[in-house]
Amino acid sequence: MIETTALDQAHAAMMAHPEDDTLRLAFFERLADAEVFLLLSEEAGADSVTPRIIESEGARYVLIFDTEDRLSSFTGTVSPFAGLSGRGLADLMAGQGIGLALNPEVAPSAILIPAEAVDWLASTLAHAPTVTSARPVEVTPPGALPQSLLSALARKLDGTGDLAASAWLAGVGYEDGSRGHLLAFVDALDDAQPALAVAANEALTFSGIEAGAMDVTFVLSGTPMAERIARVGQMIDLPRRQPPETGPAAPGMDPDRPPRLR
Repeated sequence: MIETTALDQAHAAMMAHPEDDTLRLAFFERLADAEVFLLLSEEAGADSVTPRIIESEGARYVLIFDTEDRLSSFTGTVSPFAGLSGRGLADLMAGQGIGLALNPEVAPSAILIPAEAVDWLASTLAHAPTVTSARPVEVTPPGALPQSLLSALARKLDGTGDLAASAWLAGVGYEDGSRGHLLAFVDALDDAQPALAVAANEALTFSGIEAGAMDVTFVLSGTPMAERIARVGQMIDLPRRQPPETGPAAPGMDPDRPPRLR
């Protein structure tokens, strides 16, 4: 049976409706969150890699695959590669003037992603959420939100159940008269709060709805704010992270030691 991956599905949806910006954003979100395998021209060094590069119509591309089997099918032999997250790859390739050739010749999601799109993705992922001091004065049931945002939140918060006790989505009114939606994490670990805020911000960005439509806050259980939100809010599932498989890490997979290009 031919495996269909999340990138295959996102690519098919994007190509079926090329005018739909939301589906295009969803494809890049899947790419950022995916584990990808970068084909190398030689074995990786201790902290650096040399990608194999191809040229097409005057532009240069590195070769990436979303499964090891697809990389092997492309090369037809044992070949050196580096495993990275899609976001790590975007950061690695940003500003290099080199695009991404995804799954060439071996999958329905085969596509050439130009260097400009790689730079855009890296810039988008580097955008940090804005910290504000607005004070909520009213909490209400959440209004109708696009399914794209709810789906993006489900993907982004998958595996975060060890970082917070719960999460709630509610409507909110501020003392300055502005209104919006509020995503409240209850009893989140202090060290995890920046990552949770970034995940929520990326869900908003890649859902295609206007920035500022959802704020993020962190509350303690038993406080009046936590109790108010739990009474009227919609609980967002926080699945726990699956235990990692044991074994040596592939080059580039340690986020604290990303590879360098050679």
